[in-house]
Amino acid sequence: MWCLLPFAALLLLSIVPTTAEVVRSMSGCTGFFLQETPPRVPGILEGGNILDQNRYKPICQTLNDSRSFVTLYDTTNRIPVFSASKYKGSQGRRPKKMWKIEPQLYRNQAGERDYRIKKKKNNIKEEFDKGHLFPSSYGHTENDKKSTFTLTNIVPQAGPFNKGSWNRMEQCIKCVMDDYCINNNGQVEGFLVIGVQPGNNKLNNRVNIPSMLWSAFCCYSRSKGWLASAHWGQNIPDGDGYLQMKTLDELNNKLLERLFEYSIQFFKCRATDQAAVFDVLGVRTGW
Repeated sequence: MWCLLPFAALLLLSIVPTTAEVVRSMSGCTGFFLQETPPRVPGILEGGNILDQNRYKPICQTLNDSRSFVTLYDTTNRIPVFSASKYKGSQGRRPKKMWKIEPQLYRNQAGERDYRIKKKKNNIKEEFDKGHLFPSSYGHTENDKKSTFTLTNIVPQAGPFNKGSWNRMEQCIKCVMDDYCINNNGQVEGFLVIGVQPGNNKLNNRVNIPSMLWSAFCCYSRSKGWLASAHWGQNIPDGDGYLQMKTLDELNNKLLERLFEYSIQFFKCRATDQAAVFDVLGVRTGW
């Protein structure tokens, strides 16, 4: 219970507690993965099983007794491995920021103090945003949007990247899902997994600064069949840059060469030629 959290810790973090649930396995958070199948992350999450349960914690992100999305959290790096959810359309505007902690993991989370310290690189101070993995704009209800403002769903993200090309990509994918991810019941439904590649630097000597962020989605469209796409971007100030739309296989290969020893599976998605599908839809290939 959050009331058992030391008061000094709350003052240090300048954050309010949340009621998210740290569970024992990914199967404890249902409704957020396509066909209830979590991603396969080599060495971390395989066959739905977390290989190092002391380090990696599955969290059912919950607010006001309502589950909104799921996160696999890395307590060593103090950042999420990924967050995932089912997109059902979005209502309302972005809520006022009210950052929350997960009390069961408060010793392994970044705090306000970490983000006040600017990372020095070549004697130049770099500022990092609290960058959402699962974005507030994807929340179905106001409660869902508020639930994304938790320290277990954020990473240190270069400000211009967060507000620039990454934000533009998030909004364009949202538009695509709203327009085309309409299932046979006439409802908006798409599945997303958004994650990071850990980097070699730390914020305040505590919080890993990812070198890359990636995003993937898949949905069934009653008019277009199976649709999917992927994006990734380096966690650096990118000015007016844009992110090129890629296939799930291309993202897989990118992670394979940079991070993992073998293939990662995001979804049991039947879309085979995602880029060609988007050409048919008339969607721009670079955002």
